[in-house]
Amino acid sequence: MEDCPKKRVARALVDSYHEVGGINRIDCSNLPSKRAVAAMCEDLLRLLFPGFHDEEPIASEEIEALTERRIFELVNRLVPEVAKSLSFSEQRGGRHQQTAEELVCDFLASLPEIRRLLSTDVEAAYEGDPAATSVEVIIVSYPAIEAIAIQRAAHVLFGKGVPLIPRMMTEWAHGRTGIDIHPGARIGSHFFIDHGTGVVIGETCRIGNSVKLYHGVTLGARSFPKDPEGRVLKGSKRHPDVEDQVTIYPNATILGGKTVIGMGSTIGANVFLRDSVPPATLVTTEGASQRFLNKETGEELEIHPPEALPAIIP
Repeated sequence: MEDCPKKRVARALVDSYHEVGGINRIDCSNLPSKRAVAAMCEDLLRLLFPGFHDEEPIASEEIEALTERRIFELVNRLVPEVAKSLSFSEQRGGRHQQTAEELVCDFLASLPEIRRLLSTDVEAAYEGDPAATSVEVIIVSYPAIEAIAIQRAAHVLFGKGVPLIPRMMTEWAHGRTGIDIHPGARIGSHFFIDHGTGVVIGETCRIGNSVKLYHGVTLGARSFPKDPEGRVLKGSKRHPDVEDQVTIYPNATILGGKTVIGMGSTIGANVFLRDSVPPATLVTTEGASQRFLNKETGEELEIHPPEALPAIIP
């Protein structure tokens, strides 16, 4: 057995564990389980959309007992993972289990409000897509609804300072839907992403009410501020703000923490923006140039683009 390929591979891998650091996690606390977080996301979808993620029909007389059971299962799954994430970041003075239980209880209390917001998102999808023939088809088949639901839940945990898990949740949704929304992004009501594939929304984005995006839209960063040693500073405002009633068409790219898309504006397909536009502006691309029109008067606006800066950094 000494020459068995399995043994040689095992020895070579163990040698690499000693030689290549930084991507091992040995002799230390465990991290949240990706499988457990994925199962938790499935649990959440069942709670947020009862009957839409179930194989068997749900009777009204059963809904309270079923909901209590599902909450119990979610708590049992989520508390240990939150405790692991707190242990990883050494938060809350070492009282990880107790703090995790408190955080999870607070999170569960937010689910009714998340459902209220999701009902507005479904409404926006129905009103905004002529191909949507029913609310049912939106909930069971539109990837944006799933991605937004998970992001809204992850955003609550992110706001409570829970490490790791919120990003794991939105990356789970990203892998299923092709829609990448950071859990830190703040998103108003009646949010709709049509088609959705390739959408990227950065951590410090602030999105107002009744905003509609199409596939391929990037709300990203222009550049990263750095400290005197050249290290990237964390926590700065890097991504744009999108005000109420804005529509952004496919493959548009909007960058920068100081960039604001004014209320009621429309950003055309393939537009590349690194500067703010006033409310009620239509931005289109014509050849190598861009046009900025006031949607109410038709007047052409002069908006001078900023100097060349580094390329897209989501």
